[in-house]
Amino acid sequence: MRLDPIISRVSIRGHPLHPMLIHFPVAALLMLVGTDIAYLLTSDFFWARAGLWLAGVGTIGGWISGLAGLIDLVTVPRIRRLITAWCHAIVAVMLLSLASFNCLLRFGAPDAHILPWGLYVSLLTAGFIALAGFLGGRLVYEYAVGVDLDEAVDKQARVKP
Repeated sequence: MRLDPIISRVSIRGHPLHPMLIHFPVAALLMLVGTDIAYLLTSDFFWARAGLWLAGVGTIGGWISGLAGLIDLVTVPRIRRLITAWCHAIVAVMLLSLASFNCLLRFGAPDAHILPWGLYVSLLTAGFIALAGFLGGRLVYEYAVGVDLDEAVDKQARVKP
């Protein structure tokens, strides 16, 4: 059975923006766990300041990427009908809320709340990132959201001997 692809409305030359934009915020928010642990082990203010920057980049980048995903969710009827898409969106809003809270905790005094709240919220955010990534992967691999199947088949045919 061949799936018909679900084309993104927020794309550049057929390449959806949401999956392109999400990598840096995810990396920043996951590295935040490492900077929190590094600060707790060394008490070096550098790690607290780096954590503030990572929280800011992860939060702002996540909201920008989330906006691209939201536009697709509300403007593409086939995406709107997928329960997985709604679950992905709800988890993403929850993780962005946690990331925003974490950024606000650090603003002004980056080292004041790392233990216990900063690290706890960073770990919880990382868990939500894993869940959102799993659901996003299901959207791509099971429902072909944002995938140009004809181009993928053509490239695969050119690679095979």
